[in-house]
Amino acid sequence: MGIEIEDKFDVPPEFEIPDLGGLADVAGPKSYQLVALYFDTPDLRLAARGVTLRRRRGGADAGWHLKLPKAKGVRQEITHPLTRSTKLVPQELAELVRAYTRGAELKVVAELETRRSVTILKDGETGLVEIADDRVKGTVYGAEPKIVRWREVEAELLEGGTRQLLAKVGKRLRKAGASASESTSKLAKLLEPAPLPTAPTEPGSAGEIVIGYLAGQVKALLSQDPRVRRADEDAVHQMRVAARRLRSALKAFKTVVTDTGEVQEELRWLGTVLGEARDLEVIRARFTEALAGLAPELVTGPIQARLGSDLHKREEEAYERIKEALSGDRYYVLLDSLDRLVAAPALGKAAARPAQTELRSVAAANWKRVTKRYDEAQAIEDLERRELAMHDVRKAAKRARYTAEALQPSLGADLGKLAKLAENVQEVLGTYQDGVVAQETLAKEAESARQAGEDTFTYGLLIGIERNAAERAHAEFPRVWKETVKAVSKVL
Repeated sequence: MGIEIEDKFDVPPEFEIPDLGGLADVAGPKSYQLVALYFDTPDLRLAARGVTLRRRRGGADAGWHLKLPKAKGVRQEITHPLTRSTKLVPQELAELVRAYTRGAELKVVAELETRRSVTILKDGETGLVEIADDRVKGTVYGAEPKIVRWREVEAELLEGGTRQLLAKVGKRLRKAGASASESTSKLAKLLEPAPLPTAPTEPGSAGEIVIGYLAGQVKALLSQDPRVRRADEDAVHQMRVAARRLRSALKAFKTVVTDTGEVQEELRWLGTVLGEARDLEVIRARFTEALAGLAPELVTGPIQARLGSDLHKREEEAYERIKEALSGDRYYVLLDSLDRLVAAPALGKAAARPAQTELRSVAAANWKRVTKRYDEAQAIEDLERRELAMHDVRKAAKRARYTAEALQPSLGADLGKLAKLAENVQEVLGTYQDGVVAQETLAKEAESARQAGEDTFTYGLLIGIERNAAERAHAEFPRVWKETVKAVSKVL
């Protein structure tokens, strides 16, 4: 897997690469002949989502290439060695796009023949930026093949380069007559897939804001699917957050988008599926850091193996269960439901009302829900039941935070402040809860170690550290709550 950071430019036929001297040493140009077959479903599901899957011959990187949608200027590219077959996609790559294809056949939809001229900016032997000048002949396959020709230039950051240098290259290219490309890829320029359907809403309405947010979170969830299947770092967390944000939004905006109970339950299921591996991932990292902070003489017995490799094994098993779930019909039915939710939702009367008034009141109601949960918890005399009720306060604060974050781009800075205040409540309660869970996990591992005849001194030491951290958070919360309530009253 590689990471692409590149800028693409449309250029006229007579365009000339400008002098790049002074930026770095210049090597080239060197010419290549590339032939690429592009695979997609018959209705172009990959292209519609900004995904490209190709088999390319020629050049320095012949093989199979899967490019995932660009995010924050970065695009992931996953490669696979060239296979003999020109019709069958390698199973590994086909699996990574299942969230997009959902069982539909992958077939050749287009062919690109490219005469590429490559110039490289270097520092000694280290490549900094590659400038590829491409003359392209594209063929779209169908009942009647269509041929399109064009020229474009790509400037791609190499391992030794910087974004600042890439920006300087782009400035010279634009000065010479290049313009930023509107297409995300050559294939998108060639096929021009229809935009994903989105429900028609009135500009400035509550419906427009909510549907736009939901569409963004569906996109975020889908973008993490291939990364989760590869067990990439933080992917499970990001996918779980997207699922939680979607579910939270459907609860918060139930007067705008109605009849979403079934989708909410399925999002809860997905969050639970992802949660096991994520929780193990977090607690394993937590224990690794805690052990690293102890003096060597305080670490006794094979505790590092139990809290490291043993938990990691459980985490890997949890990942296998995730992959199984992501390959099942229930998951694909959920994805279809999310697409329909964005394209043709059941809209309530509130959807047509102005966003400023309708949605601001939703944010206020969600914060009021936090205070209500807090008052209910404090009224419980039994300490154990009260602590369980405070967990509901944390969940309510998270929902208030997600709601405010969803509305901040359209309703302004006050909602951003509300989101931050709700997050403060969530984090302090979360610190306490995490400490409690860590103590329970350590106690179970200590019992297993004791039964195996191992020294359990360090387990007790870690339990003490976790108990202290939890108690500090518990003691700090009344002050945080008082300050937060006062600050929120100035925002809402």
